[in-house]
Amino acid sequence: QVRLVESGGGSVQPGGSLRLSCEVSGPYFYNYDMSWYRLALGKSRELVASINKNGAITNTLDSVKGRFTISRDNEKSAVYLQMNSLRPEDTAAYLCHARETYASGTKQDYWGRGTMVFVSS
Repeated sequence: QVRLVESGGGSVQPGGSLRLSCEVSGPYFYNYDMSWYRLALGKSRELVASINKNGAITNTLDSVKGRFTISRDNEKSAVYLQMNSLRPEDTAAYLCHARETYASGTKQDYWGRGTMVFVSS
């Protein structure tokens, strides 16, 4: 069973920074496309950023462009989200997502439990 464990959330003032980490169990991290999603109170889940298994960033939410950066370290089986210039509207639970695509085209999704980010003065 693949496990995703997020860390790095917390409370920060507007303009501050946080770095989220997601560690993935098992030997196949190199084969996963990774993403960060967020879920804010009263809103639907939204995709924040994605990075494919080759290290290319494939998606970034418009409202976080220039402020958030996704990266990965295959040796550590981890994906990161560097968040700068945080705003109150960034307050949300941030969830790590992994997708494995098999040769047949079948996709397998894995989710972490999330880490909370609070941005408030």
